[in-house]
Parts: sequence; C-alpha cells; structure tokens
Amino acid sequence: MSRREVASFHVDYLQILNEQGKLVGDLPSDLIPDKLKKLYRQMVFVRALDRKAVNLQRQGRMGTYAPVEGQEACQVGSAAAMEKEDWVFPAFREQGVFLTRGLPARAIFLYFMGCEESNRPPLDNNTFPVSVPVASQIPIAVGCAMGLKIKKQPGVAACYFSDGATSEGDFAEALNFAVVYQAPNVFFCQNNQWAISLPRKKQTAAQTLAQKAIACEMETLQVDGNDLLAVYAASKQALDRARRGKGPTFLELVTYRMRMHTTADDPKKYRSEKEVQEWEQRDPLKRLKVYLEGEGVIESGFEEEIQAEAETLLEKELEEAEEIIQSQSLEEIFKYTYAEMPPHLKAQLEELK
Repeated sequence: MSRREVASFHVDYLQILNEQGKLVGDLPSDLIPDKLKKLYRQMVFVRALDRKAVNLQRQGRMGTYAPVEGQEACQVGSAAAMEKEDWVFPAFREQGVFLTRGLPARAIFLYFMGCEESNRPPLDNNTFPVSVPVASQIPIAVGCAMGLKIKKQPGVAACYFSDGATSEGDFAEALNFAVVYQAPNVFFCQNNQWAISLPRKKQTAAQTLAQKAIACEMETLQVDGNDLLAVYAASKQALDRARRGKGPTFLELVTYRMRMHTTADDPKKYRSEKEVQEWEQRDPLKRLKVYLEGEGVIESGFEEEIQAEAETLLEKELEEAEEIIQSQSLEEIFKYTYAEMPPHLKAQLEELK
C-alpha cells in the first residue's frame, strides 16, 4: 500500500493591538487619529445601547434581547471597512453593525419590542432584516453576491454569524457555492465561544473554525476579534479582494460573549466566573482606550463624556420608539406574512381584539 500527502493547510492569525493596548503589528494607514477616535466613540455607544436594552428588558419594556457586549470590535471594525453599496446579512446579535451602518438606535429598540416597522430599513441602506434561525442568512448572502456578479453591479455581500452556525448544513452549502462561483462575499464568523450553553469545544473537533472554509478552498484568516485594528485591517483586505473579483473570504473573529446568550438565559448555569474574568482582561474597549490615551488621541475623561452623550441620545431614541409602539394597531402583528390573510389568522386577530 502506498500513501502520499495530497493536500495540507495552515491558518494564519492576525493581531495588531494586544491585550495590554500595545501595537504588535502594523497600524492600517487609513486609521488616522480622528477616525480611531470616531470608532472608539462608536464602540462606547454600542455598549451603552446594549446595557440600556438589557435594563429595558428587565423592566418589562422590551422583549427578549440578545446582548452584544464583548463583540463590539468585531462589529464596529468590520462595518467601518465597508462601502455604502455593500450588503449586510445579519444574525440576531449585530447591533454594532447596524449602528455603524447608519441605522438609528430606535430601530434596534423597535425590533426587540416586536415592531414590524424595524424590519424595513431605509431603501438607501443595504441591510437585510435580522435572521433568527441559525445560519439561514448565509445562503441568502451568497445568492445576493452571485446576483451582483451576474449583473456586474458594485458591492460585496457581507454575512454575519457565530460559531454555532458553522455546524449547520446551510453553512457548508453556502460556502461551497460562494467558492465555486467566486462570489463577492465576506463571511464574518464571530467565534464567541458559546452556542447558547454549548461550548465551542463540544460543538466541533476542528482546531479552528477557519479551517472549515479551507475545506472548500476559500481564503481564510483567524483574527483577534477583540482587536479593533486587526478586525478593520482584515475586513478591509477581504472586502477589497472581493471587489476586485478575487472571490470570497472567511474571517474567524475570535471573541467572547460577555453576557447571556439572550435575556431568557442564565450563563452562570453553564460557564465559570473564572472564564468570564479571564476574557474581561481582553476587553476590546479597554485595550483601545489604553492605546489611544498613550498616543494622545484621547484624554482622560473622554469616555465619561461620550458615555453621557450616548445616554442622552439613547433616551431620545427610546422615547421615539415607544411612541411608535403605542401608535401600532393589532393588525400590525398579523398582516405582513401573507398577501391575503388566511382564515386561521383572521380568527386569531378577532379573538385578540
């Protein structure tokens, strides 16, 4: 019997700003001080919205909410690298992407309050509605990218999902299509270590999630997802590559979900406090703040200043969202699923009335 190696692979890892806020790689040339300051401000705003939303749910003013705390660098860094003509296909924890893409905070409040209006983004914002079924948005993103290529239209289809989605059939099928057709896609896998209560190590035996994309010959990179600079650099490179017709890229953004999967979940039942504390030392906001203060880009007290600004703006956005909710009719719950409402939904509506 004769055996020989027919294929081999490796996965590169990118980090530019380490856990201590020190540069260990090259700063992207377009991340000038003003832009870095703006991105830091955006990350602080995302976290402020996130914590407010959790409080609102606890007060009974909002439905079940999926916190994003800990993943701000993944989302702000990647979305900031996009162009207006790019398309975004989110899962259900992409608040940072929405805000960076220009959607108002009230749209996020409205979604988690159960308002259908939130699923209708402005026509000039290429952001698809939230997708709750795990991985179901990935084939749709590939279909969009294939359409852009066939029609010779500008833009890249960016798709967001977490580690759990890589165990779904939709994931494997979609990535295979994307490579075969060299579709202009970028896949952002936010590996936050937990698929609800299932740890990543029990979900897959693969050493990395990035290698799952290598299996279909896709360009891949593992990135420190808590490093805004690395996420931005990797995202920009992948998006530019897709724009040049060089095909799709898979980015595994290694991060951590600092809070519960949703507000219906209690993470203390399945993960240790020690693990959470270890990841707190890698906090994306803390390390960027240390770096920016060291470079003189921001001064002491800047975070408190923008935190106060965020609270004022969020309160205004919340008031507008609650006014919209109060103005909604019962029909809003029923009328957007079918062109003509079927009898069983008509009966339910009448009963609710």
